[in-house]
Amino acid sequence: MSETREGTGSRSGARAGGRGAPALPGSDPPGDPNAGATGGGLIRALGLWDSTLLVIGLVIGSAVFLVTGGSSGVARLLPSPGLLILGWVAGGVLSFAGALVYAELGAALPRAGGQYVFLREAYGDLTGFLYGWTLFAVIHTGTLAALAVGYARYFGLFVPALGTGHVLASVPLFGHTLPISAGQLNAVAVIVVLSIVNYFGVKEGSLFQGIVTLVKIASFAGFMILGVAIGKGSWSHLAAPSGATPGAGAAGFGAGAFILSMVAMLWAYEGWNNITFTAGEIKDPERNIPLSLIFGMSAITLIYVGMNFVYLYAMPIGDMFASETIGEAAAGRLFGPTGSTLMSLCVLISVFGCISATVISGPRVFYAMAKDGLFFRQIAAVHPRYRTPTKAILWQCLWSSALCLSGTYDQLYTFVIFAAVLFYALAGASVIVLRHRHPEWPRPYRTWGYPVTPVLYVAICVIVLGNTLVNQPKESGWGLAILACGLPAYLYWSRRKGAAVGAPAPAAVSSGSPTGRT
Repeated sequence: MSETREGTGSRSGARAGGRGAPALPGSDPPGDPNAGATGGGLIRALGLWDSTLLVIGLVIGSAVFLVTGGSSGVARLLPSPGLLILGWVAGGVLSFAGALVYAELGAALPRAGGQYVFLREAYGDLTGFLYGWTLFAVIHTGTLAALAVGYARYFGLFVPALGTGHVLASVPLFGHTLPISAGQLNAVAVIVVLSIVNYFGVKEGSLFQGIVTLVKIASFAGFMILGVAIGKGSWSHLAAPSGATPGAGAAGFGAGAFILSMVAMLWAYEGWNNITFTAGEIKDPERNIPLSLIFGMSAITLIYVGMNFVYLYAMPIGDMFASETIGEAAAGRLFGPTGSTLMSLCVLISVFGCISATVISGPRVFYAMAKDGLFFRQIAAVHPRYRTPTKAILWQCLWSSALCLSGTYDQLYTFVIFAAVLFYALAGASVIVLRHRHPEWPRPYRTWGYPVTPVLYVAICVIVLGNTLVNQPKESGWGLAILACGLPAYLYWSRRKGAAVGAPAPAAVSSGSPTGRT
């Protein structure tokens, strides 16, 4: 299989600059020790198939099995079968709009780091750094920790001795007692094993993740097909409730309820943006990044809508309000106790695949920051044989494992939801900023429906921001505080960066070069 280096261009090579040539979007900066021209950088080993499976793996974890049901689930907010399905379709369309925006940015700037690169190019080093800072501190590593512990919880259903309910020790720490369970150690073990797999090459890690994703897709397909073919459900459940009234205890439908449901939907669809983190290792990125986002998000939307059709086939919408684990409850209705057990196994596989994809994507951002002189320099190291950012993989593994053991990842993640959505809004707007600032850049893919599509995406992000600020003011405040903690770190690294080149630290990205360097 032929592989091209990070920083080379498309198939024709038209965008691969020679030594001393002006940098183009997606090229390695001049003099970079890890640049593809020197044979020491990342390699473009991921094709369209790999990238599409990575998108699916990054998004589909446990949300589709949980979000619909429960006392605060989407079914209660959208209390009729038609509204519920419409909500999942709307969530997919809105997420698709964001994916189209990122597709243009990823094709124009196909470098490792993805969203970090977009923000740095559009708004300067500080914005890019603060995004990467929160990503490393909580957003990405906290997500990885939460996924791993969630995996351990489900694993404990099959092997209780390795579940989160089996407490092994209580460690005194700063006047408090920190319980350590077998499930937490199980979660750490999963992160370590998948980090080792990815250490030995992005292609190897992607191949492993792709196999797990295919098993995951097959389990979804089996549930949907067999559920309708032999399951003990009824199509009458898909009819609107009699008298057009929702089930007992359900809230009436209104614009506020729909907005709240969209918040839940967008988090269920969240994660597709991480494919841009690996842009420096995707072959023919000008073509494959947009296509992988389009194909991946289309498949995810079909899976989510199809799963909810089967949930409705399995039970009336009113029964969903009391089903916190809607996937298992629906499987139990369709197939009996064995069905619930198999669905738990399906969730376990799904979350494992999501962990695998998450382990792949994050280190590429930390690597890109280090290359730019805005993080620990050694994190920019690339293994000479495996061509992976091994130090970045190691540090992600260590910090996410520490969060697993701390037991604070869920709380920390709620603190940075506000900051995370803020960066989504800024990234969505950056496609407009960069079109105005750099009309001369090659754009192999242009967002469908521009400027309506990015404006729609940013507007939704702003609505979510407002909702989060109003309903979670304390958490939003803590999130902004965590963000502010990045300011001293930025001053430290920007000064080191300035000293390294014998010049003052740049306050913003230069407008004269697509890589931010003149």
